[in-house]
Amino acid sequence: MALLFCITAHAQIQRVERKSLLDSDPDVVYLEQVLQKPITLQVIKEAPVFSDQGGSHRLGFLKANQTVPLEAITDKAYKVRGNGTNGGIAGWVAPWAFSSEKDPAFVAHLKELYTRQIQVNKLIAEKKIAVGMTLTEVSRSLGTPTKTEMRNDGTTQSGRWEFIDYEEIKHYTTQVNPQNGQVYRVLAYVTREEKGKTSVEFENDFVKAIEQSKNRQGGDTSIVIPRLVYVW
Repeated sequence: MALLFCITAHAQIQRVERKSLLDSDPDVVYLEQVLQKPITLQVIKEAPVFSDQGGSHRLGFLKANQTVPLEAITDKAYKVRGNGTNGGIAGWVAPWAFSSEKDPAFVAHLKELYTRQIQVNKLIAEKKIAVGMTLTEVSRSLGTPTKTEMRNDGTTQSGRWEFIDYEEIKHYTTQVNPQNGQVYRVLAYVTREEKGKTSVEFENDFVKAIEQSKNRQGGDTSIVIPRLVYVW
C-alpha cells in the first residue's frame, strides 16, 4: 500500500545532478535520483552541519527559520543546502533540526523511503527486479525492454514488458589446407538464440507480477514496498 507523505515544494537553491545511483555512496539515497520534485523542510533550530553523514567533521551551523531542500538521506541524517551562520552551507544535519507543517511523521516516512531505496539500489546493482519496483527502476536494472504492451482504460494504465536474453552461437566449418593437408576450423556465421525471458506485468507504473522462463536461473520473486506517494 502506498503511503501519503505531504511536504511543501521549494526550488530556490540549485541542486547538483548525479550521473548514476551506482556511482553514489551505497549507504546514501540521493533524492534527485528518486523523486521528480524536490522535498523541502523547515529548519526550526540552529543545528551543526557536518561534511559526512557520520558527523566526524563539523563545517558550521545551519540557521533556524528557513526552508531548505533535502538533497540526500541516510537512516540517521539529512543532507541539505541553505544559509549558515557564516554564509551559505551544505552538509549533513540531524533530523531534530527540522519540521514539516503538512506531515508530522516525516521522519518515519523518510526512514521508510530510505529502507526501500537501499533495497532497490542493491537489486539494480545486481541487475535484478522485484514486485513493487517502478518501471524506471526496472529500466535501470534490465535496460530497454525487447517488447512492450500498453493498455489504458482512462483510469488505469497497465501493460507488460518483456526482456529476452540472447546468447551468440558461433558456427564453424572444417576446411583442409590443400598444400599440407592440415585440418582447421573457420568461423562461418553467428546466430542469436533465446537463452531466457523475463516478463513484467505492471499497473500505474508499479510492477505487480514477474514471470521468468524455466531456462533462466533464479529463485523466488522478490518483493519491495511500493514507493511513497508525495503530494505538494
